[in-house]
Amino acid sequence: PAQLNADRYEDKNYTGLSIGRFSCLMQKSGLLSFVLLNAGPATAADGRAFEQVFMMTNMTSVLLIEDEPKVAAPVKTWLEENGFAVELAPDGAVGRHLAQVNKYDLVLLDLNLPFVNGYDVCRAIRAAHPNLPIIMVTALGSMEQKLTGFEAGADDYVVKPFDFRELLMRMRALLKRNPVSAFDAESGELLRVADLELNTGFKTVTRNSEPILLTAREYALLEYLVRRNGRVASRHEIVEHVWDVNFDTGTNVVEVYINFLRKKIDKNYHPKLIHTKQGMGYYLKVVPV
Repeated sequence: PAQLNADRYEDKNYTGLSIGRFSCLMQKSGLLSFVLLNAGPATAADGRAFEQVFMMTNMTSVLLIEDEPKVAAPVKTWLEENGFAVELAPDGAVGRHLAQVNKYDLVLLDLNLPFVNGYDVCRAIRAAHPNLPIIMVTALGSMEQKLTGFEAGADDYVVKPFDFRELLMRMRALLKRNPVSAFDAESGELLRVADLELNTGFKTVTRNSEPILLTAREYALLEYLVRRNGRVASRHEIVEHVWDVNFDTGTNVVEVYINFLRKKIDKNYHPKLIHTKQGMGYYLKVVPV
């Protein structure tokens, strides 16, 4: 049907339900689309309703923070057609609020946003959810803007205009490298190097028993280096295993993230664990003095 105005709709191929101001039409194999029943700004109740829907359908939930309708509408539609449950926030203030009160698997974040800019939104989300993957999707593509985005806590950076297929590849790569589930938490390992400790199930890090907050990408890089058991990892190997095999922003992103880790893992601790093999790569181990 063009619109769902009953609490439930069922036939041989489709089922529908309404929760709050939302209605959704589902094919038996998965969610097809959402219908907003009543106009008005997004609310926390809307977010809870949205959360109920994607929990019922066991889908990957994405928060899309984008103020330009001509960009937001096709991205949202395309992601839903590829199996994601998408909630749209039309400005930075709404996006920041929804990310802090609801649960999402990934955030797509523009930078030029009304009320609160994307950098500040990213910092707020990262403070509330250290392991939530964040991809900045923006027309701001200079080296300085990219580095500022990574420093604010972004895990990846996509410059507009972009190919939908590339965005999907990056999303799936990030979700694959940073899965979060009860099963993972229960079956995780405990990795140790000196007084550095990683819980791979809960994605937590401590050093000298002090908790260290890392972004999803920082955690993935640290775990990769720890699992190398002191062997040198080249820049190419790090890009292939921590980002994506074809990942290339044209920046020194690996060096930037190594510096991020050094500030958090090594700066206030002894011995230093992250080392550079000049011209070859990076390794993590205790080096005898």
